[in-house]
Amino acid sequence: MRIREATASDFDLIWPLFKEIARAGETYAFEPDITKEAAEQVWLTIPRKTFIAEKDGQCLGTYYLKTNQAGPGKHVCNCGYMVSAHARGKGLATAMCEHSQQTAKALGYKAMQFNYVASTNDGAVRLWEKLGYDIVGRLPKAFNHPHKGFVDALVMYKWL
Repeated sequence: MRIREATASDFDLIWPLFKEIARAGETYAFEPDITKEAAEQVWLTIPRKTFIAEKDGQCLGTYYLKTNQAGPGKHVCNCGYMVSAHARGKGLATAMCEHSQQTAKALGYKAMQFNYVASTNDGAVRLWEKLGYDIVGRLPKAFNHPHKGFVDALVMYKWL
């Protein structure tokens, strides 16, 4: 498995994973019926960098990195991660988060913030805390989970 910067042609590999996660509606605030074109815009075009974790030509995971705010906040980046169902529990999210932190530092960022982590995403919350992220904010009932209803969204932060 290797993590490398994604190119425009890689979105065809990323799209099935993105679509699966968006359709589930359990971890991201994307429209469940988001189009491929809109998904490519939000995941590949807008971010400063997007990466793909692949093995044997298959997308196992992906993440984007972008500046969280302009001007006085431009030293803080934001990332989003997706791991395919068959690659979960094998350390891929950890590897991508560590890779993103190294990339962020190389790009001059001083901190990383996750703006909207569904509180029900237990695996992600545990992992981010293990990797040194603090919960710095809680948005009560801000995420409408398809099975659990309105749950909190967390803001998580780490000084790099």
